[in-house]
Amino acid sequence: MSGQRLLMLCGDFVEDYEIMLPFQALQAVGHRVDAVCPDRKAGESIATAIHDFEGDQTYTEKPGHRFTLNADFATVDPAVYQGLVIPGGRAPEYLRLNESVIALVRHFFEADKPVAAICHGAELLAAARVLEGRTCSAYPACRPEVELAGGRYADIAVDAAVTDGKLVTAPAWPAHPDWIAQFLAVLGTRIVHA
Repeated sequence: MSGQRLLMLCGDFVEDYEIMLPFQALQAVGHRVDAVCPDRKAGESIATAIHDFEGDQTYTEKPGHRFTLNADFATVDPAVYQGLVIPGGRAPEYLRLNESVIALVRHFFEADKPVAAICHGAELLAAARVLEGRTCSAYPACRPEVELAGGRYADIAVDAAVTDGKLVTAPAWPAHPDWIAQFLAVLGTRIVHA
């Protein structure tokens, strides 16, 4: 099952790696990824931030690349998408205040569609109240949100991911290989090496 249509929820200061890499990797295996941001249209760009782990008590933040959106948030119909991707960074912190974003997230859970969230993406899941009884990984600072939303926080290595039904989560961008592989498995995408 390749060529599925996926929705990616974006916002300013999304984590650079967590938007760029899955956006490109999912397209590379034949999926269509529509990247949207509230109050922005296709062709407009958002700012990204690079978060790194350099031995401090928390991550550092540096300016990232501009990321060009390829779809309009205002016209998104969640029914036409087979899956949802939620990158991390600072964007989920304020996107969770947007009722339209929350409604989109809930749609994918109510319709039992695959969802991949990484890092601070769990903040959107918690705000949408879709974590009750689910196992969810996230950046460790988001553990309280996961648990307060009734989820079981998966305290896993920074380069690992976890799947609970159709929800695939990971703590941060070092987990991309595992996170994307698990999401592709949930999507039913098969990659065959000749």
